[in-house]
Amino acid sequence: MIINKEKIMDVLWHHWGKMVGMLTGLVFSLLVIFIGILKTIFIGVCIYIGYVIGKKIDNKEDLWEFLDRILPPGNLK
Repeated sequence: MIINKEKIMDVLWHHWGKMVGMLTGLVFSLLVIFIGILKTIFIGVCIYIGYVIGKKIDNKEDLWEFLDRILPPGNLK
């Protein structure tokens, strides 16, 4: 049996969202099994916060302005 790498890559490329979804589901289920639901949710929230901050940096948006909008006012300025 000959494995055609181009065919495999073509299938993976056309079903990229399904592959990412399956991998995400697998990781989530393993985390719930091994560390519990609350710790898994905490990890997910931290990942989301990191994603949002990273997206702001990638888009060259002012990070301090964003943080001023979501955090309460303080006396550190």
